[in-house]
Amino acid sequence: MTPEREAKILHVLNRRQPDLAIVMENVNDPHNIFAVMRTCEAVGVQNIYVLNTVVSNRYKHFGKKSSSSAAGWLTIHEYDDTDKCMKDIKARYGKIFATHLGVESHSLYDLNLTESVALVFGNEHAGVTDECLAYCDGNFIIPQVGMVQSLNISVACAVTLYEAFRQRQVAGFYNGELRLGPEEAKAVGEKWKYYTPEE
Repeated sequence: MTPEREAKILHVLNRRQPDLAIVMENVNDPHNIFAVMRTCEAVGVQNIYVLNTVVSNRYKHFGKKSSSSAAGWLTIHEYDDTDKCMKDIKARYGKIFATHLGVESHSLYDLNLTESVALVFGNEHAGVTDECLAYCDGNFIIPQVGMVQSLNISVACAVTLYEAFRQRQVAGFYNGELRLGPEEAKAVGEKWKYYTPEE
């Protein structure tokens, strides 16, 4: 490994956010899945939870020129059991918020995204299921003023993650001090040493 690659790995690793995660439930469009992954990678999210959607090895089909190349830099947790997935998430993150339009939904910009939090995004058409919502601490919406009150999931995720990025940057979470636990940092770093997008 070249000194340049080692320095790049260290730089990125030291800006990963262990207490911020994305959950995708029943997301069907591979392009949406991989666009979300690219945004996660860009803002330092390491852990993605994918519920009831199989993504293993799919990124190879899309090739190195697509957003799928981001998948190799992430830790992807795949589940086909909602209870198991959400219980594991609850054990690791302080809060779980879902994108869901409801009576008690809050604006994205009212959330404190510097807290330990997992953010749930649902199916392109049906949204987050009631089963999954039952595990959430609250719901949020992205304010809009158009006639069509919805955004593509990958766009909604990008808007949300960059608000989290803004809040966390102000709070000093990207100052270069390692935030991952030592074991996770070591495992991720070892994986990155040998990963190339061509795989």
